Amino acid sequence: MSQRSVPFLFMRGGTSRGPYMRRSDLPKDRAALSRVLVAALGSGHPLNIDGIGGGDAVTTKVAMLSVSDDDWADVDYFFAQVGVENGLVDYTPTCGNILVGVGPAAIEMGLVSPNGDQTEVRIRAVNTGARIVATVQTPGGAVRYEGQVAIDGVPGTAAPVQLMFRDVVGGATGALFPTGNRRDAVDGIEVSCLDVAMPMVMARAADFGLTGQESAAELDENRAFFDRMEAVRQAAGALMGMGDVSRSVTPKFAILAPAQNGGSAAARYFMPWKTHPSLAVTGSQCIGACLLCPGTVGDGLMARPTAMPVPLALEHPMGVLHVTLDVALDGDRFDVVSAGLTRTARKLAKGELFVPETVWSGA
Repeated sequence: MSQRSVPFLFMRGGTSRGPYMRRSDLPKDRAALSRVLVAALGSGHPLNIDGIGGGDAVTTKVAMLSVSDDDWADVDYFFAQVGVENGLVDYTPTCGNILVGVGPAAIEMGLVSPNGDQTEVRIRAVNTGARIVATVQTPGGAVRYEGQVAIDGVPGTAAPVQLMFRDVVGGATGALFPTGNRRDAVDGIEVSCLDVAMPMVMARAADFGLTGQESAAELDENRAFFDRMEAVRQAAGALMGMGDVSRSVTPKFAILAPAQNGGSAAARYFMPWKTHPSLAVTGSQCIGACLLCPGTVGDGLMARPTAMPVPLALEHPMGVLHVTLDVALDGDRFDVVSAGLTRTARKLAKGELFVPETVWSGA
């Protein structure tokens, strides 16, 4: 059986990893593209044994890059979430962890030229319209991956990649509060539905009979909770104007609780059919907005800040994720101005991946 090759970089971005490819090396047609990504990642098997996926939603993600036609941006970042076992590809969300690798990958691919010891890469997230500035370490004109920054969920240390997010409100739904309310009662559970970097549904852990301190494994074993959560998520998705979300990974879901280890609050984030081992970069921004906005389910879980921007330490199953939010608070008005994080990335491999020509002939 003949196979078709596609050049790729294999990179870890934050606490996720996957192939980074040029958009021009892949089918333009969305249905054909999905078939290629399913074959490349090995979706349809719990171990992704016939592809380069890793058997978990954080390792079946794809970044597709191109020179941007936007006057502001250097590079367009098109994201795909490939299902581990179901053969589905969702282009609705973006991924902030995979985004961490976009700046380094764009330089490695020659889409952006390095500029001094630090290179700013202006990124447009195609899926949501968000604009992000990534600052990448490039001493001597090459991406540096070794450094002293540690992030929970990744062993060792690496060079920092600084991210500054703008235009993160309403990318999927057109509104900060897609239901028009800061709280809604859905299937007997109080939730807050926000669209900040990622459309999300959030509830207090206690309303599900949980503490918010459970491990990812404990939550994954609690199928009664997942069944209840999924019913709430689907109903909330309809209220958010997103239609039938039963086969979509958005809106994502999170449960919130008071911090127990010196952080701002505790969060458990769902992808949505499995617990995230740590916390999504995009999700951290939405959770942070929920914690800071009066009247949401996150209101009261942490002390009200007195100055902006606000550094938040969000406790997750593997440690803490730090995010800084700048929000506008004026009476009943609430808006998210920007969000900043420091993460790390590493180039793992470079070469060609192969898909059967029966999947894509290359035409």
